[in-house]
Amino acid sequence: MPERTIAFFEVVASASGEQVRVPPMDWDSALSDLATASVEDRMVAKEVTLVGSVATVRQQDHLLLHRVKDATEWLSVMDWGTGQWQELEQNASRGFVDTSAICFLPFGNVIGLMQGSVSAPSHKALETWLNELHLFPDTRLVVRPVLSKAEVERLGTAQGASRIEIRIGSHKASALRGRNGRLASFLRQAQEAYGDINVTMIISVPRGRGRDADRQALLADLRDIAPVAPDAAARAQARLVFAEADGVERSRLVELTEHHITAKRRVSAVDNDGNSIRILSAVDAILDVAAEHESELRAAVGADLG
Repeated sequence: MPERTIAFFEVVASASGEQVRVPPMDWDSALSDLATASVEDRMVAKEVTLVGSVATVRQQDHLLLHRVKDATEWLSVMDWGTGQWQELEQNASRGFVDTSAICFLPFGNVIGLMQGSVSAPSHKALETWLNELHLFPDTRLVVRPVLSKAEVERLGTAQGASRIEIRIGSHKASALRGRNGRLASFLRQAQEAYGDINVTMIISVPRGRGRDADRQALLADLRDIAPVAPDAAARAQARLVFAEADGVERSRLVELTEHHITAKRRVSAVDNDGNSIRILSAVDAILDVAAEHESELRAAVGADLG
């Protein structure tokens, strides 16, 4: 049984360039309507073609999002006993798809997602699909990683930052709008000067007690962009400096774009009788992991119990 990654994301609204949390959406009704819709009404054809379908597991509806394989992709099947292989051809009425299983949790518009393969739909594909289908009219949705609150809080307890590395991809400068720190200003100025470019910035403060103020200033600028780093940066990491109780100064590397909540689980493809159970296994795994991490997920999206 292969191990697959389960990742958790939060669905928020985009308003005037800002991402804002909204009250829990009625995902149950949306999935119920989707279950009876025609294939055409569940399909989005952009750079790739995406189709949604509904699977009922544990007496609850869940979303399966499929990427339709292009007719030009080479698909074959092989008999492991004889070694013979045969090409698979798509036709007008049938096609092959890569599938991701998606569970909507009952709090904070949090979802758990497991990709069935590396080419199966990601959370960004889900974002495109939701917006193109207009499941929630007049609301532009953003699907963003749920960040571990414990990792984010490390920025609040650090005494300084000795090194940062940030890479901003093209079309991402707008995410820094409204940020006033020097890092955000430097990155915006670079894109304003050279247009639609990728920018990588590395700043390192040499060791030594005489540079404490510089490390503190770098940390302050880092805190300024940390809230938007997951959406603005293709890469953002920092080496933070902490003063321990014994007086020894220690450092820790923190990933500002990759510390979202994930887990790996083995997923069975067939049962003892050879029947396919991969979707059942995927949903079970997502819900089990969600239950294990519920308190952390709730804290991360401001949906604490009580």
